[in-house]
Amino acid sequence: MALQVPLVLGDGIASGTSSPGIVDLSDSKWTLSNPAMDISVPASFPSYAHIDLYANHVIGNPEYGLNDFNLRWIWKQNWTYITSIPDIFPDYDQSFLLFQGLDTFTTIELCGQHIAHTNNQFRQYHFNVTDVLAHCEGPAALSLNFGSAPHITEDIANEAGQTDWPYGVNSLFTIPHRQFMRKEQNDFGWDWGPAFAPSGPWLPGFVVQLNRGQQVHPRNVLVDIYREGQRNNLIPDQSKPWVVNASIDYIGKPIDNPSLNFVLRDAMNQTVAEGALQNVTSAPGVVTGLTTVPSEGVDLWWPVGMGPQTLYWLTVNAIGPGNITVASVTRRVGFRTIVLNSLPVPDEEIAMGVAPGNHWHFEINGHPFFAKGSNFIPPDVFWPRVTPQRIRSLFDTVIAGNQNMLRVWSSGAYSPDFMFDAADEMGVLLWTEFEFGDSFYPVDKDFLDNVYEEAVYQVRRVNHHPSLTYWAGGNEMEQILLYAKQTHPSEFERIKGEYEKLFLSTLFPAVFENSRSISYSPSSTSNGFISLNFTDAPYMQQRYDDKEPGHIYGDTDYYQYDSSVAFNTSVYPFGRFANEFGYHSMPALHTWQEYVPEDELSFNSTTVIYRNRHYPPGGLNTSNWQNTSMGMAEMTVAAERWYPTPNKTNSIANFSAWCWTTQVFQADYYGSQIQFYRRGSGLPQRTLGSLYWQLEDQWAAPTWAGVDRAGRWKLLHYRARDLYSHVIVSPFWNATTRELELWVSSDLWEGVRGTVDAQWYTWDGEEVNMEGGLRGQEVMVGALNSTKVSTTTLDDHADNLVMKATLMATGKLPNSGEMTTFRHTNWFHATPLSQAKLVDPGLALEYVAEDKRFTVKATSGVSAWTWLDTPAGAIVAFDDNGFWLGKGETKKLGYRVIRDDTDGSWVKQVAIQSLWNNTLAE
Repeated sequence: MALQVPLVLGDGIASGTSSPGIVDLSDSKWTLSNPAMDISVPASFPSYAHIDLYANHVIGNPEYGLNDFNLRWIWKQNWTYITSIPDIFPDYDQSFLLFQGLDTFTTIELCGQHIAHTNNQFRQYHFNVTDVLAHCEGPAALSLNFGSAPHITEDIANEAGQTDWPYGVNSLFTIPHRQFMRKEQNDFGWDWGPAFAPSGPWLPGFVVQLNRGQQVHPRNVLVDIYREGQRNNLIPDQSKPWVVNASIDYIGKPIDNPSLNFVLRDAMNQTVAEGALQNVTSAPGVVTGLTTVPSEGVDLWWPVGMGPQTLYWLTVNAIGPGNITVASVTRRVGFRTIVLNSLPVPDEEIAMGVAPGNHWHFEINGHPFFAKGSNFIPPDVFWPRVTPQRIRSLFDTVIAGNQNMLRVWSSGAYSPDFMFDAADEMGVLLWTEFEFGDSFYPVDKDFLDNVYEEAVYQVRRVNHHPSLTYWAGGNEMEQILLYAKQTHPSEFERIKGEYEKLFLSTLFPAVFENSRSISYSPSSTSNGFISLNFTDAPYMQQRYDDKEPGHIYGDTDYYQYDSSVAFNTSVYPFGRFANEFGYHSMPALHTWQEYVPEDELSFNSTTVIYRNRHYPPGGLNTSNWQNTSMGMAEMTVAAERWYPTPNKTNSIANFSAWCWTTQVFQADYYGSQIQFYRRGSGLPQRTLGSLYWQLEDQWAAPTWAGVDRAGRWKLLHYRARDLYSHVIVSPFWNATTRELELWVSSDLWEGVRGTVDAQWYTWDGEEVNMEGGLRGQEVMVGALNSTKVSTTTLDDHADNLVMKATLMATGKLPNSGEMTTFRHTNWFHATPLSQAKLVDPGLALEYVAEDKRFTVKATSGVSAWTWLDTPAGAIVAFDDNGFWLGKGETKKLGYRVIRDDTDGSWVKQVAIQSLWNNTLAE
């Protein structure tokens, strides 16, 4: 039986419980008001103005058509949330307002009196309102007025002494001046999403009232679990005992001579350890202590695919005078070390063939591993609509895609506790970033003080989660700094000083002053540090571009929109870790139909063109035809260059075929890069990570996502799923030398043995004997490594053929003593499929109701990019899709239903196609 402990929110209030001194503002009746526009409607809490206006039919669906343009009047207004709270009593000893998130520029009034202004979406705010309530007549009226963030940031930008730097991407997106606010940066637009700039109380809020017997209320909790002697960014000694450091942030009167005790329980409610915390210290509003737990006393937490996700419940009690418990908090924790190793490559590894320089990879519980995953963006244009169920469904998709890590991109919002809870349970590692990206930010004292409070709160809030992997200061910050060095060399030292003031002297201390268990880097992509200390600012000496020839440093991101070099591996970056790479594609027809009028369903319709934000508009103009047409053209040219061009007589069918073909290119291109980075695990660059851009969409548009807005898997997610298998066989083709290499890559922690078969076929499925074919070629791959199986120089005859390579291998999964069989199949063609002699593969599809499986067979030829398409009312994830089949080959497919509005009838409406269908007029 699982331990029934209430889940605790970030504010320390147990979800689903009530206390006579706590009023959940979500239970109050709220009104959204704008007197200037004569609008007054019922509202929710938490919420945004857009959400409540839509719920009350004042506006249509913000995501439909071109409503992001049509609804700009909303962000140009101030909006007020008003409620009356009858359950507040003035005779409590102390009363506080406690807000988890106000977005962003807020004026708060209670009982007609001004309480405060706020200016940070990411901070928790609490205000002592005891005196105000003492003089409040009748029900307590609470008013939250939210100012227009675009207008306010424009005013800030025009203040004397402010600099709106031209570097980065400040000038590219829709609404200017985003760097002057502590608000979700992509609310002002990005190249995959709209600019709604919403405002409102986006997270829960409470009234907390305390009497003399209820002295304090926990508002936040830090739990830091690390190995004895461990420090940030350094490799811990796995033989040392665990240190558990616990700290309670509280509101209320100071606790006199406090002490702390703890109880650690496992999932079966058995006590693992208990006792008093030692070295208790107290400061205004916070009490801290620590203890040690023997290493053998607990089981380790592991990411998915590497071991079990063992979790414990830690309860910490604050004890006041008279041995009375004045506060009690519970957090679910795991025991693990996760470190970003960016230390110099040691001589013994150089002797084994690793290029000199510095590492850049993650190690879990002392084990380096290959990070397989993608980048996570805000999954909705309005965060209050994101539910725990939606995140868990998305994480199901992540795990089904053989991914173990998500980079939670900065310039969105910090992940809610329920997202970390799901990641803890499911074993998904969350690379986490502070909310800064692609810009230089102000460094005046008020701004930095605001940022420091934000960072400290967020670090302490989430540090207990074992899925928390790493803190980065922001997105691509080092790149824009080095770009400024190239373009404005005379200003570089001053710009670098300001950069380091924010990312090294403000954010890094917020991490290492509160946690020893998490690594930090000032930028998502970086060449790493030269030296590190914890006593003197700037604490890290960054390498920047001070690189020795022949040495490899840091992680990479890579984008190349010239599709003529799409599969040329010689232009891919040689780095230790690939954290971003990609190319945009269209969502599926059925997803477009949910958000776009029927008469606009064509590739270059006005609505489709304007919903595309690549390339960004560079301002508030709604006629972004020139910029966005370039992005549309990139998809068009790629599809025409590499695949048969759709030209169907039915306009909707033609649009659907074009959308799908852009997905084929995206999947094909990402697949080339994923295999390149996985092969790099066994080459001098020692690449140990591949996180593609991006996992999911927040609206329906051409984007880099592998899962579209409706939740449909694009072809990319299936292709990445296949290539993120533990052991894969990969062809690498050099069109210049005409050399074909076959490689096997493994991310397992023990060696793998197997055999590779490679067979050539004509497109109509007949076997051909020629150079490069293999029969039972034995292969041995070392732990977390890759090895070359063969090299063949092909003659011109191969241009009309296709190769199928199959791997059969055995090895052990991490933390498993049992041998496992691994099978992987890949296909190779020297000629672009736009020029290949494709034939009708004669696809046959059958649904076997008893087994709940589909059977697909190619009866007359090789089927390239075989695709099962469900009807509009169903969203289904198949065991595989977008696969290849040889003539006579059969594939059986199970499935998971994500959404079904057809009452199960979808199974009779599944259509099947391959790339051959692009050559047909119907």
